[in-house]
Amino acid sequence: MRPVIGRGLKIAVNTRLLLKNKLEGIGWFTYESLIRIVKSNPQHEFYFIFDRPYSDEFMFGDNVIPVVTGPPARHPILYYIWYEFSLPKVLNKLKPDIFISPDAMTSLRSPVPDLIVMHDLNFEHYPEIMPRVYRWYYKHFSPKFARKSSRIVTVSDFSRKDISQHYLVPEEKIDVVYNGAGLMYKPVSDVDTISVKKKYTDERDFFLFIGALNPRKNLTNIFKAFDIYKTNSKSFIKFVVVGEKMYWSDDIRNTYENMKHKSDVVFTGRLNQDELCKVLGSAKALVFASLFEGFGIPIVEAFNAEVPVITSNVSAMPEIAGDAALLVDPTDVYEISEAMASVESDKSLCESLVEKGRIRRSVFSWDNTASGLWESVLRTLK
Repeated sequence: MRPVIGRGLKIAVNTRLLLKNKLEGIGWFTYESLIRIVKSNPQHEFYFIFDRPYSDEFMFGDNVIPVVTGPPARHPILYYIWYEFSLPKVLNKLKPDIFISPDAMTSLRSPVPDLIVMHDLNFEHYPEIMPRVYRWYYKHFSPKFARKSSRIVTVSDFSRKDISQHYLVPEEKIDVVYNGAGLMYKPVSDVDTISVKKKYTDERDFFLFIGALNPRKNLTNIFKAFDIYKTNSKSFIKFVVVGEKMYWSDDIRNTYENMKHKSDVVFTGRLNQDELCKVLGSAKALVFASLFEGFGIPIVEAFNAEVPVITSNVSAMPEIAGDAALLVDPTDVYEISEAMASVESDKSLCESLVEKGRIRRSVFSWDNTASGLWESVLRTLK
């Protein structure tokens, strides 16, 4: 990342999702990007703005100054208060050169140049999976945030086009900065694989799903496909589902309850990162056939773990997977089932997918993410 020539900058950052032991998608993007940007730019001051007491582990350098302003924003009413009243007061006092917001929201009342990160518009495509008040907030304010912001970062070319088309924002205003994936995801030892299978699957091979258990993740069709595959193949393989039942719909529940082979489906709930790395690395394949993704981080995590991937041929998933995954129509249960059969029966296919994944994964690193985000900062300041 090249430094800015001239005086040091004052850079304010929305860090409300940097939560100790609770980092999720946007939180990881924030953490992995900022730790690199801060350390690469010691000549600049970074004001990290939190909505609650913070952990010292997020003070990435002596050039980080923490600022806490409430209320803790975890509900649309509190979002509005924090972004439109608390945040403008802080920015007016700090008078930064730029405000960076990794969670797609900004203050409509602040004149400070702002760079927002809009990861995807899943709420526009699948609004029914979101509680009504959250849905209203995102659908009402996101277009305003997109048009007001000085510049936008998003995580795929698909999302760039999607944001531009939905919110009538020129594509030239939007930079694509791919997510990275943790290097802790890597091939596991035979000992770990044996241990994982003993713990979860009675020592059997397994397909793996990772993600929130909501309708957009397409578990209904994946369950049906697994049932078809099991019936046709007579295989002993199991299906492990990792994730919280965030919006476990009646449709998902009824499909699962009516499965012929539901006894071969194993729900682990949410796993800590160390355990998730072992489970992913032990899988026969990752089945990530969502109906919509703005990126799809589990795809890259599987590339790092050297595990074959089955994913969808819609939204951002083909862009992220490239030629390193089996692409399926997420609405076609027979196509998903056939992909499962191919992975289990064709060793050369699996070896080819893993090798292509090794090549493809080099595109997605947090170093690249941080560099891309910093370049967007510089463009915003021009």
